[in-house]
Amino acid sequence: MDTVVLGISGSLRKDSVSTKLLRAFGERAPKNIDFRIADISRLPIYNQDLELPEPDYLLDWKRQIEPAKGILIVTPEYNRSIPPVLKNALDWASRPQMPPGRGLWANRPTAIAGCTPYTLGAFGAVHHLRQVLTFLNMPALQQPEFYLSQAAEKFDANGKLTDPTTIKFVDGLWSEFVKFMERF
Repeated sequence: MDTVVLGISGSLRKDSVSTKLLRAFGERAPKNIDFRIADISRLPIYNQDLELPEPDYLLDWKRQIEPAKGILIVTPEYNRSIPPVLKNALDWASRPQMPPGRGLWANRPTAIAGCTPYTLGAFGAVHHLRQVLTFLNMPALQQPEFYLSQAAEKFDANGKLTDPTTIKFVDGLWSEFVKFMERF
């Protein structure tokens, strides 16, 4: 049976380089990985008044997460932090409030890649995301770190990853992430 890994892009933008990188991870996934890309576009801004009874969009979001053995997040950086849409998706799936560390996210191994058209590779966002994951009890792969700078230059006009160095990094992250997931 294949291992399900759920990929989440921190961007909803149609031509997002984060989503392009997430798709590249999907294309390069090992044979035994059933890689699925999450749809977080239907989630409204979190509001506790809306969480019970659980609305359809929340139930749909949780159904995407439930079969996942691992989570792979590709995030851009907004003002040295994670995008609101990503934090919102993480928050919704942590509700209704469970005891800390025991929610839907708990004990799901997670890999993170930062992606930016600029020079720091979303370093700030990746490290802020690690803080959030710690509270959600999501063990994060520490090495290799993955920061993709000048990301737009790494893809062709059709959105396919063409940069050989980045392809090697994608493969390397998969190799370590598969081993990491096996520990859980």
